[in-house]
Formats: sequence, C-alpha cells, structure tokens
Amino acid sequence: MTPPGPERPRIVAAVVTFNRLELLRRLVARLREVPQVDEVVVVDNDSSDGTGAWLAEVAATPGTPVRPRLLPENRGGAGGFREGLDAAVELGADLVWLMDDDGMPDLDCLERLLVHDGALDFWGPAVVDAERPDRLVFPIRLPGRATVVHDMAAVRAAAVDGLIRDVVIPFNGVLVTRELVQRIGSVRAELFIWGDDHEYRLRAERAGARIATVVDATVRHPSVGDLGTPMLGGRMTYNHSPSDLKHYCMARNNLLNLREYRGPLHALAFVAKTVWFYLVTRRDLGRLRLSFSAFVAGLRGDFTGHRRFLA
Repeated sequence: MTPPGPERPRIVAAVVTFNRLELLRRLVARLREVPQVDEVVVVDNDSSDGTGAWLAEVAATPGTPVRPRLLPENRGGAGGFREGLDAAVELGADLVWLMDDDGMPDLDCLERLLVHDGALDFWGPAVVDAERPDRLVFPIRLPGRATVVHDMAAVRAAAVDGLIRDVVIPFNGVLVTRELVQRIGSVRAELFIWGDDHEYRLRAERAGARIATVVDATVRHPSVGDLGTPMLGGRMTYNHSPSDLKHYCMARNNLLNLREYRGPLHALAFVAKTVWFYLVTRRDLGRLRLSFSAFVAGLRGDFTGHRRFLA
C-alpha cells in the first residue's frame, strides 16, 4: 500500500451491507487488493447472517484496515451510507469510495477513476451486468437529450474525452471529495431507501459539483432485470415494485425530490402518473391508497411510515 502524500489522496472505501455475507466477503477481499485504498469502512445494517462476527475476524487480520460499523437496527441504504460517509470523513479521507455490497469493481477501476482526481467532485464508473459486461445494469439518460443508452458500445460512442458529464450512478463505486461532503452535507438518512442516492446527486448538482461517469472504469453488478414497467402503450414507464416497502419509500421520496429539485409541476405530474398506473395500467386500489399515504407523509415531513414494513 503506497502511503498517501502530496500526489496521492487518502482514500477510504465505504461499503453498506445487509444479510449478504458471501457477496461482502468477495467485495472486501477485492478492496484489500486495490493498492490505492487506505482503509475500508463496512457499515452493517443489523444483519442476521453472521456478518458482524465475520467483520470482527477480518478487522483483526493483517492488510488494509477494515473498520466495522455495526448499526443496532436496519437503517436502510440511506442510513448506512450516511454512517459510512461520515465515518470515512472522520478517518481523514480526501476521497470516499462509496458502494453497496453486491457490486464488484474491476481491479483497475479506482486507478482509472483517479485519473480525474482534481478535475471532478463526484464521479464514478460504468455499472455493467456481471454476466453480460457489454450491457449496463442501470440505463443512462444522456444529458440534455431524450436518448437512453443500455449498452457499453453506446456509452463509449456518447463519451467525450472518456467521460459522460453530468451523469453518475450513485452509490455504485462513486468517488466523492471531502470538500464536497463538507460543502453539501451527508446523505439524508431519513429517506431509508430509494431516492437517497438520487437526492445526493441532485444536491451536488445544485451546488455546482463537477459530475461525470468514467466510461473505461467498471463495476460489475448483478442484473436487476428491466427497470420500469411500460405504461401508455410503452411511451412511458413506471417504477412498480411488488414490495410495499420499496413502493412506499419510492413514492414518498420521489415526490419530495421532484418538488425540491424540479418544482411543484413535476411533483404533481408524478402523482398523476401514479394514479393512472394503478387505476388503468395495473389496477390496484390498495397500492393507490398506499401511494397517497406515502405522499401525505412526505409532505408532512413524516419519515416513519416505512417502519411498519420492516417486521
């Protein structure tokens, strides 16, 4: 491990995990192989699969230091990344490398990202399908255009100087500077899941942060299937989930993000889209009632409603 110095920033990786011990083992082993990583913070969201005990063991073994943060309850991705980001800054990180437990950065991913250190504030790799690395796991809408790209060939064709500016997929191997964290604050833990990462990117964008995807840096991620259920004859999609927990958080958080960063008309359009989807596209009056309970809670500033789905 090369010591940080005037030409090498101090880098702390921050990983959030919940009941995926086998994936976490692989990821921590990879992070300890990356020479530029000085420490690894692992935030465990009160897992029940032995993660805490394993972290205690690995923290005592030689190599890149692993710093477990064991939460007393499941605080979701938002609470986990809040804890991890804050811990990394406390440990003196100049750059924090944020990721979930199911991603796997290529061995040279961080090296390729660091080529742009000093020129960017919030940047990350392309996130590709672990089984089909020519395909994106999370499609990218090109900035200023209606075009959505799904494969790496299209990503490379759209890149300028190896970057797609103003686009990043948080928190899947993204780097964030200490200076930006100090300027805009940490992750909003109360959002729990779904939208916390998007909110952080929007906040960074509002603050004038330099944001980009580095197309030759890669994180491999399990497929999440097709994102978005078609509606209106395929002209639009809706983020339908069979999980009441995920839907509740998505409805609440997306409404608030739209109102805050895009304005009340965009927020109202999302409400109308939800009504259409659950009245016409996939009729489900129970899900529609759940949506409105999430909308009302969000507008009231009540971030407790999702807890009833955690039992």
